[in-house]
Amino acid sequence: MRAPITAVFSFFIFFVLINSGCGVRSVEDGQTGVKASFGKIEDRPLSTGWHFYFPLISWIEIWDVKTQEIKETATVPSSEGLISTLDVSMIYNLSKENAVAVRKTVGVNYVQKIIEPYLREAIRNVASGYEVKALFQDKGRREISQKMLEFLQTKLEPRGITVQDVLLRDVQLPRLFSDSIQVKLRTEQEALQKEFELQKAKMDAEIEVARAEGVSKSNKIISGSLDENYLRYLWIKSLQTNNMQVIYVPTEGNIPIMEANRFKGQEAAVK
Repeated sequence: MRAPITAVFSFFIFFVLINSGCGVRSVEDGQTGVKASFGKIEDRPLSTGWHFYFPLISWIEIWDVKTQEIKETATVPSSEGLISTLDVSMIYNLSKENAVAVRKTVGVNYVQKIIEPYLREAIRNVASGYEVKALFQDKGRREISQKMLEFLQTKLEPRGITVQDVLLRDVQLPRLFSDSIQVKLRTEQEALQKEFELQKAKMDAEIEVARAEGVSKSNKIISGSLDENYLRYLWIKSLQTNNMQVIYVPTEGNIPIMEANRFKGQEAAVK
């Protein structure tokens, strides 16, 4: 019973305050509020909930304290003087505890006043100390991002801005350098193709040598087994076969004479 009475009483107070010229601002999760009365900013940030103020003598600003991203594109020279274009993202947030301090010392447009200038300076100062080839190597990019992160943390965190990470999103290399990289990659691909063809030719040659050695060994084995007794055995056996195709006849030089069997019609024509 007491809960409905409390709700009605709260609504009544809210209605009276609104009608008396009192303003109300709602601070949601991921936000904080900065309040000023009679031109003086209060030192304590506002927590989540409803907050009342009188427009004639006070005001309330809502500040975002969630994680945010700012993107920057900069054209920077390398240590060799070659011009590259870098796309960089900085991940940051304004902590609730520092919102009032940033409002007092920098103002509501703190992104344009301190974050963007320091981010541009980090890109130019860090990237200009590296050769252009470091920008397309994973190791070089990670090192550049880490140094940018350390630089920005040193500059911004004392001002109340928490820098979480710096990401090197994209790099546009100088045209001359990009062309040289393409030529190098193409040359490496051609060298790999030639190496593959050379290895294949060597393998094919080894296969042919192995095949020739096998045939040579086979011939030696066959020739070693063709003695006089074996040839006489083949001759006698072939004479006993009606549909023979080859006749082995031993000679005085122990060399077999092989004669292919002709068709019966051809034998009759010869006779």
